[in-house]
Amino acid sequence: MGFLKRILRSTGGDETNEVLSPGSFETLSEEELQTHMGINTYGVFELTDAIRPSYDLQVVPRQGYRFDEYIDDVNNVRTPVLMASATRRQLMELFLDLIDALGDVVDVVLETSHHSNGHHQDLYREHIDMPVLKSILLEHEDLLLNDGCTGIAVINPSKRQEVQLDEHKLLIVYGRPLEQFEQRLIAGDVYPDEKIKFITEAEHVHSSSESFYDQFNILKNRLGMDSDDYAGAC
Repeated sequence: MGFLKRILRSTGGDETNEVLSPGSFETLSEEELQTHMGINTYGVFELTDAIRPSYDLQVVPRQGYRFDEYIDDVNNVRTPVLMASATRRQLMELFLDLIDALGDVVDVVLETSHHSNGHHQDLYREHIDMPVLKSILLEHEDLLLNDGCTGIAVINPSKRQEVQLDEHKLLIVYGRPLEQFEQRLIAGDVYPDEKIKFITEAEHVHSSSESFYDQFNILKNRLGMDSDDYAGAC
């Protein structure tokens, strides 16, 4: 199973770096934890190996998307957001389809929380051709889908649009217009659901390993990212 990183979220979905207790994982025996981590399907929805919901299933994973809004408190700027959850067999294909809408040349951000006590670092690469990027990402599909300490964002600064496949393996699109991305999700059998709750909106557990950490460093080098180029911790 590798090492586990427990991250708790408020029911409103706001991220916190505080360790809240007690949690549903704290009272489990090793056998109960291993059994829970081994459950990867909920109905027809299949999770990647990166993350598992709370033991008491405060949120049951399912496929769908809804709209949200990101508010920059400093500048009071509101940015529309589309959040989606997709079953494992569709996830990578959908991500590649979504980033294709960003254009021919994009910027890339790799997010890592390996060995960082719940914080994360962002590594940047500017100006990469989309076909080259997609080829590299496909080579590292296992890492991107199954490592709970790796996330990636693809950005078109001129369009002010961004597509993420985050550590929780959610698809998140920022910017406007969102209609093209919405159409691509629907074409991939991911449909609107205003009542959907995502795994981040309750207690959950991330899974990773030293092997994934090594793979992350290979991907970082393939993308030409210097390990010292990061945007700090959150």
